[in-house]
Amino acid sequence: QVQLVESGGSLVQTGGSLRLSCAVSGSILSALAVGWFRQAPGKQRELVASVTSFGSTSVVDSVKGRFTISRDYAKSTVYLQMNSLKPEDTAVYYCAGAPRGRSYVYWGQGTQVTVSS
Repeated sequence: QVQLVESGGSLVQTGGSLRLSCAVSGSILSALAVGWFRQAPGKQRELVASVTSFGSTSVVDSVKGRFTISRDYAKSTVYLQMNSLKPEDTAVYYCAGAPRGRSYVYWGQGTQVTVSS
């Protein structure tokens, strides 16, 4: 059974940094695409960064140059490094896994990121 567990969310001031972790078990990272999503109150969940099973990464324009996604095979963990945080980055952040050829079907429980102004 594939499980994803997020950690690293916190309260941080504008301009600060956080690193979120997504620990993956039950599957090897090279068999999964992993995405970081976020959902702010009253807004739809959006994909902010992803890494394919082959290692290609992408981030949404609103976080480009500030957020970086990476993965560590040895630790079976995917990271989201977030720099220059803004109040509009405040949200619950989720990581999700997609087996090759499938949509995101495995979800973590989420971790809260709050950026104070």
